[in-house]
Amino acid sequence: MNTFKSSMLIIIFTIGCLFASCTKDKTSKELSVSDQNFNSDWLFLKDTVDNGQNVFLDDSSWRKLNLPHDWAIEGPFKKGSDLRTGGLPVYGEAWYRKHFTVDKKYSSKQISIEFDGAMNNAKVWLNGTYIGERPYGYIGFEFDLTPHIKFGEDNVIAVQLSPEDLAARWYPGAGIYRNVRLKINSLVHIPQWGTYITTPEVTDEQATVSIKTTIKNANMSSSDIVLETILKDEKGTVVGSNSSSVVIQKSAEKDITQTIKIAKPKRWDIKTPVLYTASSNVLIDGNIVDSYDSEFGVRTIDFDANKGFILNGKQVELNGVCMHHDQGALGTAINYRAKERQMQIMQSMGVNALRTSHNPPSPELLQVCDRLGIVVIVEAFDEWKMGKVPNGYNKYFDQWHEKDLRDMIQRDRNHPSVIMWSIGNEILEQSKEDGWKLTKHLNDICHDEDNTRPTTIGFNYYPAPFVNKLAYQVDIVGMNYWPLSYTEIKEQNPNMILYGSETSSQTSSRGVYHFPIEAAVQKETNHVSSYDGVVGPPWAYLPDAEFDAQEKNPFSLGEFIWTGFDYIGEPTPYAGKDNSTNGRWTLDWPSRSSYFAPVDLCGFPKDRYFLYQSQWTTEPMVHVLPHWNWEGKEGDVIPVYAYTNCDEVELIVNGKSLGKKVKGVDTTKVPAEFHDFEKGMYTSKYRLSWDVPYQPGSIKVIGYKNGKAVAEKEIKTAESPAKIHLIADRTEIKADGNDLSFITVKIEDVSGNLCPIAANDVNFEVTGEGTLAAVDNGDQTAITSFQANHRKAFNGLCLLVVKSKNDAGEIKITASSEGLKSETIIVKTK
Repeated sequence: MNTFKSSMLIIIFTIGCLFASCTKDKTSKELSVSDQNFNSDWLFLKDTVDNGQNVFLDDSSWRKLNLPHDWAIEGPFKKGSDLRTGGLPVYGEAWYRKHFTVDKKYSSKQISIEFDGAMNNAKVWLNGTYIGERPYGYIGFEFDLTPHIKFGEDNVIAVQLSPEDLAARWYPGAGIYRNVRLKINSLVHIPQWGTYITTPEVTDEQATVSIKTTIKNANMSSSDIVLETILKDEKGTVVGSNSSSVVIQKSAEKDITQTIKIAKPKRWDIKTPVLYTASSNVLIDGNIVDSYDSEFGVRTIDFDANKGFILNGKQVELNGVCMHHDQGALGTAINYRAKERQMQIMQSMGVNALRTSHNPPSPELLQVCDRLGIVVIVEAFDEWKMGKVPNGYNKYFDQWHEKDLRDMIQRDRNHPSVIMWSIGNEILEQSKEDGWKLTKHLNDICHDEDNTRPTTIGFNYYPAPFVNKLAYQVDIVGMNYWPLSYTEIKEQNPNMILYGSETSSQTSSRGVYHFPIEAAVQKETNHVSSYDGVVGPPWAYLPDAEFDAQEKNPFSLGEFIWTGFDYIGEPTPYAGKDNSTNGRWTLDWPSRSSYFAPVDLCGFPKDRYFLYQSQWTTEPMVHVLPHWNWEGKEGDVIPVYAYTNCDEVELIVNGKSLGKKVKGVDTTKVPAEFHDFEKGMYTSKYRLSWDVPYQPGSIKVIGYKNGKAVAEKEIKTAESPAKIHLIADRTEIKADGNDLSFITVKIEDVSGNLCPIAANDVNFEVTGEGTLAAVDNGDQTAITSFQANHRKAFNGLCLLVVKSKNDAGEIKITASSEGLKSETIIVKTK
């Protein structure tokens, strides 16, 4: 396939809501009921409970909490646990129960409950009656409760979760960790994920919007209905509408396709992520019985074997990251602001693309990407029939894969940010001669549900997927860690569309520097040097090697680095497989988080963040490393590195210029070992370096473009720690019980310089209309609870996260440490 074309689309998340149509008869009645937030006042017990679904069970001593909830992040860390999941207590049985009442006035309605995800092996009961189950923790699901609801009386919903040991290769979290809604629908309504919006024709003058809407009739008689669809722009102005009259037979569903034209459409794009809203109203006898809002975007996508990814007619290189779904110290319990902050930090590095590794994401993540202008590869599975861990998804694949895959696509296909469906990652079927058959089966499911986007897989066993023909069953081929093979693959398959689906996998610890720079791993501290010599798994390699491969192979769509953020679990290179422990990775405690990313678990940039920024952004920038506090090394040579997107960089040490170096001309030797590279030093044109005899003072770099100074950065030798400095990412947040403020805690000297090796223990007091949500410091070896009221600084920094309550007011945050001047800041809630 030479080109895969698609024009479209798209929705953010679908939530039934009350909507007064501007075109309906003003005398009509609105009978629809908006979805109810069902997150509050649950009861929780982490234990095995006999008959936990029993209506008469005494649950008065159970813990009361609100969802979303990740019980595992509460700890404690356990030595000897599977370090792929961070040494946290992910496994074991737990129960959630909720008592609730549904008003008798809704007795003629259909009542259902929707879970965006529950980790995992979820089983649900209502009033003691088994309702249903869903093993896969990453997929949303909905159950009809109507036959078992007691209207006007107390109802009890019970959810049993039983995540298993050795069920994942990363920290999955545990609990009802995504949002839950109670739906009160008329018997005639638009069901879950009931709209499918595409834009098959788009020009600057006009866009054709096609909306396929499913109507469900749960009545025992046929129904005459009118489907009224109204399109609004980002300001709420009506830009088009259509109305259809149809008859739906009893106990049946019917798809209705409508076409609406938008004049002079505003396109969804990476730089201008404009969203429209389609409001779908179902009317019977002039009354609105159901309303359903769907956000979408007008855009075109095209994938070409030679030109790469084309968005709205313009070629775009994918500067992508892979990311697991945890939110650092907050765990996996979904929070919109936490996801938004993660992706904003990625955008500031130059990221424009995301691969959801290796599972369906939360609806909120796609909502964030829709709004920020980040394109997404949505990934379904990490394994198929052949398992990678003893209790992985392969146990459920035969029974559940088709429903899980179809549901994922139906849920996410209206998002303009979504550009590809990934049906697998490093699947073991690559090694099987008949593995192509299963690949084709999954590929066909994707095309059946959505023919506007291509399919892909991240392959890693080169050349196995080509020999066994799996690579020829998907539309676009992703290669994990094979940049040196791009040219060869292309020569053998000139019409194939390729990209780096997983790249680099290099490891480092923020603010850590080892000498000599070749000695990147330190067993005494379990830290990896930020000089960024290659340390990690055997497949790892320098980012520079991928930059070079992408430049030499412009047909590639781009790359997705492993990973954007550090994540809990998989602490390579301080973990390995111990065959005596049934497949656990248990080595090198206390490492409990990954080292892979250019950003640590807190979201604080490592040096490599600036290396990527130097390649992926155009706003003039320059970065210098290491820090300049090297007491006892006076006179020793310290390698100084600079990363920039400018033409050249000048280094000034203690006021004296050490000269300019030109990017791409003056090269730097970097420690490297990778695939076919010889072990030793790698010559990089993406870094500049000087050897500097150390003396306290300062180092400053100045970036020049066209001979003009346009950027600079200076690092000064810090004196002894003297004070704490608090910086809130937002000083005003919503008083909704969910919004967050992320507060950077800096240890500074009397002059305000960051103390780059400070490890002071900082205590936190949070009062007023907020609570302490989490603490962290980015140290992959720290095993203090993420929910403690104190944290040691790691190389001068730590993080405090505060969450709002439901009342407007102020949150007062005070940070103190013995021997340091404390600081207090105020965050307002509105």
